[in-house]
Formats: sequence, C-alpha cells, structure tokens
Amino acid sequence: MDTPRLSLHRLLSALTACLLVCICALAIATPASAMEAVRCTGRPNSEDDPTVIMGATQSRITFEASIAEGEGVTQLTLHIPDGTEFNTEDLAVTLLTGDDLMTRNEVAYTETVDGQNLTLTFDGPIVQAGHLNVIVYDVYFPTAGGDMQVEATYSTADDTKDAAIADIPVIPVQGISTTEAISQWLEGQAWVQAWNSNRFLRLFFDPTLLVTSFPVVLSGFFMSIAIVAVSFPLAIPFALVLAFMRLSKFPVWRGIATVYVNLVRGTPLFLQIYVAFFGLPMAGINIPNFPLGVIVMMLNSSAYMCEIFRAGILSINKGQSEAARSLGMNRLQTMLYVVLPQMFRIVIPNLTNEFITLYKDTSLLAAVGIMELVMYARTIVASTGSITPYIVAAVFYLVITLPLSRVTRYLEERTRRGHAHKRKSASESEPTKEAQHA
Repeated sequence: MDTPRLSLHRLLSALTACLLVCICALAIATPASAMEAVRCTGRPNSEDDPTVIMGATQSRITFEASIAEGEGVTQLTLHIPDGTEFNTEDLAVTLLTGDDLMTRNEVAYTETVDGQNLTLTFDGPIVQAGHLNVIVYDVYFPTAGGDMQVEATYSTADDTKDAAIADIPVIPVQGISTTEAISQWLEGQAWVQAWNSNRFLRLFFDPTLLVTSFPVVLSGFFMSIAIVAVSFPLAIPFALVLAFMRLSKFPVWRGIATVYVNLVRGTPLFLQIYVAFFGLPMAGINIPNFPLGVIVMMLNSSAYMCEIFRAGILSINKGQSEAARSLGMNRLQTMLYVVLPQMFRIVIPNLTNEFITLYKDTSLLAAVGIMELVMYARTIVASTGSITPYIVAAVFYLVITLPLSRVTRYLEERTRRGHAHKRKSASESEPTKEAQHA
C-alpha cells in the first residue's frame, strides 16, 4: 500500500536533482558579473569654490568601474560628452586590486579616438577582480556647462560585444561667461605667457585680468554715472540760490551763503563723506547709501558751482541790467531774461570742468562701501593681487573725462573768439561815431 507513495517521493527527488543541475549549469555558463560603474568625476577647477567644475577651464575625467573575477574584459569605450575637448597624451589606465583596492596594476592597452569616443583595447583579457580606473587629462568641458554624461561600453573574451555600463553618475559643470572663456583662451597663448613672465607687465597689464575685470568694473561705471547724473542737476539750482544769496545786499543771507561755501570748499570731500556716512547714523539718521552719496556729492559740488555762477553774473555788464530796467523790466525779469542766459553761456566751460571733477570724486565713495568703479576694482585686486583692475577703472574714467576735456577746450576757444569778435566790432564802430560827431 505504500508503494505509490514511495514512487512519488522518488519522482520528486529526481526532479529536484535535475533542477539543481540545470541551475548550476546556467550559473557556470553565465558570466560572473557585468561591469558596474563605481564613479565618474571631474576635477574642480574654480578659484572661488574648491568644489565647482567650470566650463572652458582645464579639468580631467576620472572613470572607475568594477570587474569581477574571470570576467575577461578585452575592450572599454568611453563616450566623452559632446562639445568637450580632450587629449590622450597623459592618459592613465590602472587596475586597482586587493582587499583595500590600494594595489595599482598597470594595464597594457592600445588607444584609438574616433570623434568623442575613446576606445581602449587591452593587450590581454582582464580576468583579475578589481576596479578599472581611467583618467583622461586636459579636459575642457563646454563653456555653457550643464550635466555632462559620460557613456561607456565594454567587450569580453566570451564574445560579449559593446555591453553598456549603466548608472554612470553625471558630472555637473558650471557655465562661464564669454569674457571668462576669452580669458581662459588667452592663458593658453604663448605671447600672453611670455608677456606675463615679466613681473611688471603681469602686475599692471595682465591680459587675462583685463578681459575678466571689464564686465565687473563696468557695473561700477554705471553706478558712478548714476550718482553724477542725479547729483549734478540737483546741484545747479541749489548753487544758483547760493550765488544769489552771496550777491544779496541783505547781510544775513550773504553771511549764511558765505559760511557754507567757505566751509565746504575749505574741508576735504573725503571728510565730508565720512561725517555723513558715519556721523548721521550715530545721530539716529539712517539714509540708504545711494541717496546719501548723491546728497553729499550734490552739496559739495553746489559750493563750487556757486562761485562759478557768482563770477558769471558779475561778468555781465551792468549797463545791460540798466537798459532792461529802462525798458520796464523788474529785477526778476532782468535776471531771468537778460543776465542768466548770458551767464550760462559764459560758465559752460567751467561747469563742464566741475562735472569732470564730480565724476572723478565719486571714487571717494568706495571708502564707505558704495559699489562704484574703484570699489569693484579694489575687490578684484584683493582677490587676485594684481593692479590690472585699477588700470581698467582708469580707462573708464578716461572714457568720460577725455571727451569732456576736449569739449571744454572747444567751448573756451569759442568764448574767446566771441569776445575778440565783439571787441573788434566795437573798435571798428568807434571811428564811425567820431566821424559822425565831426
């Protein structure tokens, strides 16, 4: 009665044995393990952040993948991200073995490059377990940056062809500006290297820093122009009021204007800036930097313009005022329609000089943290140790001051010609009058 049950037990045992034999056969026939990515990194190359990889800047790619015992890898192909420049002159290929993977074994290989594909054909199959480490030097990632994805395939001695290695980490690359890319290109030029080999030239006229400093200092240039563009027009009406007060017959007004003008003209602008930016907050008066800078520059410039306007008003012949009064004009009308138009034509050259002076004096605001030309340049100088950014700042000052200086000379020459013409006309008319009297 137990015979059927015994036969069933033997049948199940036989089937289990067959299944185990098949599994073992499959395990023997299947490769031990596929290559797996261990790491894929780029070398950080940023001067500001030691963890950042910049585009268009020399770096390197380190690729590492694990190899199982007996895998027999014969070939490895790396696809370098599109747009990335590289060369294989200093290519390093090693097999890291041992329990701690500290034993370095040189691997004999033949390299071929086809576009962005770097293929390593090994002289013999790699059957030893370890990590295959490949370092590609002189790598320049694209200027725009982005996530750089390296792709890899491998072949083995058992006819596995172009098997892909999965899960390769991306290399994050930070893009750089066009000026930074130009600077990086200049660094590799032979003439720039020869130029910078001279300490004086490198300190004052480093071509790479000239390029990179330009857009940074340009921001300070716009700030300086903004300060002057606001403070100079505001100083004109205030200076006119001071000039009228200085010419007033009322002693109190004349005294107030005289004290103010002498006080401002007699103390350094640098001291006035410090009093405003550090004294007012101590008194509980807090004004944002830009408006406060505009106010200080306006108040200082108005004192100098006051004297320019006063001299211009006094230069107008009193006979013209008397003639206007005889025509029925009052004092205000005479000033508005007769004196001031002529005065402004006379003082335009001096006002242009005052504008130039005011523009240059904005550099003093760097001492109190306003980000104008000198402040931006000083920031770069502090990080690079080169004076070149100051040279760039000087160029921005000259861009404004040189053309305005030419305008001033032209206006002064025109004014002189006008005065000479009037004197000549007057001298020519005198004999005619004498003849008429005769």
